[in-house]
Amino acid sequence: MGSDIYFTREHEMVRAAVSDFVRKDINPYVDEWEEAGIAPLHDLFKQMGNLGFLGIRYDEKYGGEGLDYWYETVVMEELAHIRCGGVPMAIAVQMCMATPAIDEFGSEYLKETYLKPAIKGDIVTAIAVTEPDAGSDVAALKTTAKKKGDYYVLNGSKTYITNGTQADFLTLLARSSDDPGYHSFSLFVVPTNLPGFHVSKKLDKMGMRSSDTAELYFDDMKIPAENLIGKEGEGFIQQMKQFQHERFAVLPLTYISARDIIKETVAYIKGRVVFGRPLIKKQVLRHRLVQWLSELESLQQLTYHIVRMKMAGRDTTKEISMGKLIAGDILSRVTDGCLQMYGGMGFMNEMPVSRAYRDARLLSIGGGTSEVMSDVIAKYEGF
Repeated sequence: MGSDIYFTREHEMVRAAVSDFVRKDINPYVDEWEEAGIAPLHDLFKQMGNLGFLGIRYDEKYGGEGLDYWYETVVMEELAHIRCGGVPMAIAVQMCMATPAIDEFGSEYLKETYLKPAIKGDIVTAIAVTEPDAGSDVAALKTTAKKKGDYYVLNGSKTYITNGTQADFLTLLARSSDDPGYHSFSLFVVPTNLPGFHVSKKLDKMGMRSSDTAELYFDDMKIPAENLIGKEGEGFIQQMKQFQHERFAVLPLTYISARDIIKETVAYIKGRVVFGRPLIKKQVLRHRLVQWLSELESLQQLTYHIVRMKMAGRDTTKEISMGKLIAGDILSRVTDGCLQMYGGMGFMNEMPVSRAYRDARLLSIGGGTSEVMSDVIAKYEGF
């Protein structure tokens, strides 16, 4: 991997700290959280906030570490060693999905009131964009925020909301105008302790079992006008920018977790004797493993290229979309192929590979489907 080419001693110190935390404070409890269908995010995030993990890139003024994208990449790479997909996803929501827009476009009041405690791990956040009739097609959103004096009245529903049953606030996109076009949407910080907020139900998912996902409902919920992020009518553009942080975060999670699965599978097929020989001696399996590892190395190098582009202040939308498209495909193939190498044992729920297989399926859907990523790339390519 040649990490010494990209990372300094300081980066590696952060890596060691996150690795230690994952090993001692997360992985021993993952099976329990998967079984329960929820992880105790308030406790977990408080621990992570105390260690400075939740605000790596954010300004020290708000409790962040004020570090760069390389440090964030290091943190995400180490979180990828968590032995499930649900917990890293919940953490990524807090770090890279619900807070970037507040940091980039929010007022001092919003940063002090919401960003700061999110970085400290005192509160749990969620990103609320998807609706029953609007997923990747964000412009089809129906949830409305109508201005009434010094507050907005929120009505509608959101679904598939990660951290939804535990969130203290949502970064929520709503239709603030009946006008056509993209300037009819605004982004809000919505505290969940206000009247009119309801968790309709906790959703039962095929994978990502340790991550609580909810359907939310808003009934004449009054949101203070000061909770508007940036300017009214700019929410769509703000959320499109925020999506880039979200989609970038899954890249390190993919190439590291996929390598972990391959490593475990190799150990298994070295010891699995079929027709008198270990399975690893089958050329077809060795070649398949090598093909996956080559693709994962390519994804990692694309990720590092994106980091260099980010550091230079360049637009990375096309490259991140390419990365996510590749990541969804390779993770599905690795988890499916590795499960096959385990044979009947792989089909057992107790096996980590079976969990990885179920969790991997979300990557081509969540945060923009593979088809939407392809459309974004095609647009950038001019066709």
